[in-house]
Amino acid sequence: MRKAFGSLLVVIGLAACMTQSSTKPVEYLDERTAMTVGALKEPIELVPSLGSGATPHGIGKRISFAYLGPVEWDSAGHYGYGLWVHVAAGTDWTAADIRAPSAITLGLDDGSIVLLPIDAPQFGRAAYEPVASWGQTAYFELNVKMLQRMAASQKLELDVQGADGNTVKFTPSGNTSGVLSEFISARAITGD
Repeated sequence: MRKAFGSLLVVIGLAACMTQSSTKPVEYLDERTAMTVGALKEPIELVPSLGSGATPHGIGKRISFAYLGPVEWDSAGHYGYGLWVHVAAGTDWTAADIRAPSAITLGLDDGSIVLLPIDAPQFGRAAYEPVASWGQTAYFELNVKMLQRMAASQKLELDVQGADGNTVKFTPSGNTSGVLSEFISARAITGD
């Protein structure tokens, strides 16, 4: 009986772990800045869309990818937001400097937004870790209205300018609307 009960607890525990979203929001107190930082557990992954020019073929080729994630920082009740973006070019494409003017555009259902780079607080611990050592990472302007637009949009695309002037379109590998809505809800963001 004890073995059966113990096995049942293990199965229930595994099922609970499997149903938790890897993008579920997390919060931590940053010791360096004394700010409360809210982010997703893992950033949203984006891959090149077909025909975008950044999809290498053949053995030993490295594919391009991008990641993004919202970040909220709270300093004694004063909230700030940023959109963390990480772009890692593959073997057949080189990204331009992602902090350059008009280097990255966010495409949503209701239009496009040119992302503007910002200097985020110098956290002691990064809200997200860069996925590739050769990639570029930067923070961009984000406010509550834009975050709500992103969560309401069924389409989310990241257009990244290449060093050759061509643009590569990255699209999410999963549902971003639900993930961003969960972030807004978990952070109790109302837009008031």
